[in-house]
Amino acid sequence: MEQEISLYIPMGVKAEHEFFNGFGKKELSQSLIGSVMGGMIAIFLWLVMENVALTVVVALTGIFGSVMMCTKENSQSVVDQIGNIVRFYYSQQIYPYRMLDEWGIEGQDNEPEICCNGLVGGKRVGT
Repeated sequence: MEQEISLYIPMGVKAEHEFFNGFGKKELSQSLIGSVMGGMIAIFLWLVMENVALTVVVALTGIFGSVMMCTKENSQSVVDQIGNIVRFYYSQQIYPYRMLDEWGIEGQDNEPEICCNGLVGGKRVGT
């Protein structure tokens, strides 16, 4: 007799404790760093311009902006997306290879052709 084994996976379970939806300990540390940087810019503006209103606006914008940029929506925050863009920019984009005529379809020339990312002989293939 065969017994069926089922696995129950609960929905909405978070891997870490979150202070509010999408904002945990990692995001708190990221936003604290952003808030400190915003505070440093506000102090610099205070020293240069001595304008209280501008200093307060810049300090509060730094705090709220860093919290908004670090809060995750759909498992990614703005900071995570920027990190992914930078990582993609510096990753390998061209994959050179030699295309061989494995089935003898091409005919006379049996010399392998160098290809990169869907280009064969300078022309796009497969579109």
